[in-house]
Amino acid sequence: MVAGVEMPDGAHPGDADRDGGAIRVRLLGPMAVWRDGVEQALPASRKARALFAYLALAQFPLSRSRLCELLWETPSDPRGELRWSLSKIRGLVDRPRRRVIARDDTIRLDLAACSVDALAVSRAVEGGLETIPRGELQALATRLEGDFLEGLELDGSPLFASWLTAQRRRFASCRTALLERLAASASGDQVFEWVEQWLALAPFDRQAHALLLAELAREGRIREAEEHLAAAARLFEAEGLDPAPLRDAWRAARAGAGSSATVAATSAPRGVPGIDGDARGPIEARRASIAVMPFADESGTRGGRGATVADALAHDVITRLAKLRSLFVIAQGTVFSLRDRMVGPDDAGRMLGVDYVVAGSVRRRGERLSVSVELAEARSARIAWAEIFDRRLDDSLLVLEEIGDRIVASVAGEIESMERNRAILKPPDSLDAWEAHHRGLWHMYRFNQADNASARGFFERAVRMDPTFSRAWAGLSFTHFQDAFQGWASRLPEADHAFETAGQALMVDDRDPAAHWAMGRALWLRGRHDEGVAELGRAVELSPNFAQAHYTLAFVHSQDGDPQAAIASADHSRKLSPFDPLMFGMLGARAMALVRLGRFEEAAVWAVKAAGQPNAHRHILAIAAFTLALAGSLDEARAYATAISKAAPAYGSADFLAAFQFDPEGVELFRTGARLLGME
Repeated sequence: MVAGVEMPDGAHPGDADRDGGAIRVRLLGPMAVWRDGVEQALPASRKARALFAYLALAQFPLSRSRLCELLWETPSDPRGELRWSLSKIRGLVDRPRRRVIARDDTIRLDLAACSVDALAVSRAVEGGLETIPRGELQALATRLEGDFLEGLELDGSPLFASWLTAQRRRFASCRTALLERLAASASGDQVFEWVEQWLALAPFDRQAHALLLAELAREGRIREAEEHLAAAARLFEAEGLDPAPLRDAWRAARAGAGSSATVAATSAPRGVPGIDGDARGPIEARRASIAVMPFADESGTRGGRGATVADALAHDVITRLAKLRSLFVIAQGTVFSLRDRMVGPDDAGRMLGVDYVVAGSVRRRGERLSVSVELAEARSARIAWAEIFDRRLDDSLLVLEEIGDRIVASVAGEIESMERNRAILKPPDSLDAWEAHHRGLWHMYRFNQADNASARGFFERAVRMDPTFSRAWAGLSFTHFQDAFQGWASRLPEADHAFETAGQALMVDDRDPAAHWAMGRALWLRGRHDEGVAELGRAVELSPNFAQAHYTLAFVHSQDGDPQAAIASADHSRKLSPFDPLMFGMLGARAMALVRLGRFEEAAVWAVKAAGQPNAHRHILAIAAFTLALAGSLDEARAYATAISKAAPAYGSADFLAAFQFDPEGVELFRTGARLLGME
């Protein structure tokens, strides 16, 4: 053991050195480090090498306690072991510049200006494979031929073993995505070369089989294709998977559909057979599909299937996502069966043909619970969202509920955002109902008259293409609500249209929380406060994670209801969806409720936050102006009044009060604020 080898932060010889001496690190395959082209001798300690790799991939400071738990749970002096291993890493990379950074109780490995193969691959995948030239894709695929940290397994370090398995699966998934991209853009014999490698990694990927069958059909190699189909069908049946999509792909290929059409036809999850025999029928309206894999239990407390906190959390997330009705969610029996057969999340995503996969881990240490979770695009291996929740277990059920809420709301929000962004990039004439709906959402959330009209057009197109698409009807109702609320059209006719289209949403799916949300808004618009609240309550009952229903309850109660309930609902909606496009409304509703409670200074703080949000419209600016005036901040209030007059010169308290439905006391309060600014 080497004592006193760590140096505190501060001056260090070589800190100002150029770039640290051209260090290159290989983590994909057997670990190796080169300096100026010369391979360096690695530490003899496997744990020191494991620590180096873990720090290299993390790229941010890690606590000493976390590193000790990772590798040294059993020694009597784990921190001493950590110091010794860090000294070996310093000897490897700290010349001529300091790269192992110890600050307070954290350790960070600074690999700026170094070449690390695993990081290069990760950045490429995160940036989008479609932007990478073919030659670079081939180079990346070659880099990924070796296992991550090949040969570096450790005994007695279960956390590191779990992390190593996850990283190996992740980089294998990256290689699969690269091979898919290369195969799809290749021609001739190169197609077969890439597809064979693709199938070696993902033998149950229907899209790979479909592309191979299509290419064989194109070249007239019918007998080879039929032999491959028969072998693949036997393989699928042996695993309890439905081979029907493969036969459909072969029929399409023989009919002359061509490889790209065949692949497109088989990649959309029209019906995903359950591993446990629970085969589903066709999905009538295409939705984004998702598999929530059972969370890995890293606590060492498993007492049998379904007996852990990890399993309970996965079950809860699956159930809550299904209640949203906006996603096609793979059933629990299927994903748990795959877990029991040691199928990793990335492989499961390709086997099931889904668009997205959620995976994570749960670790309980004493009175704390740590949950790590990530959302990935199944085919590209791109991580769309990741988070670590660390909570004290004062009440385990409440903690699990809180974490489950955050996971569900974040996953749903991220997927909706990605689907919107994907739809906006497609030519309008090529959109299907699902894509037209998300194109409509993109315009709807811009909150101006022109975009609202565009949104209506896309929602109308979506319901023409699929009259059973309740979410599109709900979106259409929202555009009519906006026209009425913003004063862009006559209020009464638009209120009627909002009510009628919300009714259509309920007719086609009365268990869709968005349909009840739309109806709640429409009823409020018609002055039917209690009925509107009941519909919004039904939306929350159907899906406790539906943030916009909680927000709308806050909106309604903030004007003519219980202001304390409004504050609670506004806070809960923000907690569920911290980056929601309606954030200005959530904050504004809280401010209006505080005004009704007479807490003007506090209300002004929240109103200013609301006015500072993207797409905050004139009514939100008016809330800020009137509330600041009530709080006595007249100069700041006049600044908002000036901003309103530039956009809408004739705007006054009458326009504001016509949009909302305050009780008499609320009306008088906001009139007073307007009077102080000369905006009566």
